[in-house]
Amino acid sequence: MLKEAGLEKYRHEYKYIIDRMQEAVLKTRIRPLLKADSHAGKEGCYQVRSLYFDSLYDSCYYENESGTGVRDKYRIRIYNGNTERISLEKKSKNRQMTLKKGCTIDESICRQLMQGKPVRLTPDLDSDQRMLLEEMQRMALRPAVIVEYLRYPFTEKSGNVRVTFDENISSSNAISDFLQERIAVRPVMEKGMSVLEVKWDEFLPDYIKKHIQLDTLQWCSYSKYYLCRKYNTYGGIRI
Repeated sequence: MLKEAGLEKYRHEYKYIIDRMQEAVLKTRIRPLLKADSHAGKEGCYQVRSLYFDSLYDSCYYENESGTGVRDKYRIRIYNGNTERISLEKKSKNRQMTLKKGCTIDESICRQLMQGKPVRLTPDLDSDQRMLLEEMQRMALRPAVIVEYLRYPFTEKSGNVRVTFDENISSSNAISDFLQERIAVRPVMEKGMSVLEVKWDEFLPDYIKKHIQLDTLQWCSYSKYYLCRKYNTYGGIRI
């Protein structure tokens, strides 16, 4: 049963590690059934760059490592290096169910968060901005790592299904460069591997499940944030 939080609903989210051959086959099967996301460019993809936050004691990191079933992550996100729209998001996870809350923020607030500074909660902030900023300040969250990748997205209205292929997953410690058009990154996955994500609301239509042949794929608990923290090291020391 779908879980609710106020008027918002948790969504199913399943992830699979696949190779390039599997990805090519799956894209061929999906294209006749699902529409490419309207935000995807001519190549059918867009770049996602997120700055994740964690506590002084790396609570998010260790919750991922221990497999804690219920946990939250906070991040700032931009697309294709475009700073005209900056999103502040909280992603809540309850096993294979997820709920995302978010709002837009201006560059001034973004830069304060990048520097680990508390943002003044002024009257002009809307309710979502105030809620997320208050939560981040209460937990004393600080910038931890940048995660960047290319996403090939497909959607279907029936079941509110979203299928994405994430390639070139990389990490960066260049937090002060987060809003730059390009930043230095390092890959965290084996070459030729990518992540398939399948998300839906109450149901996943059978025809989609059969064409993707999800039963033949190995489900995994995959966190881009966790792997980018784990492998983003200098001299073997996680930072």
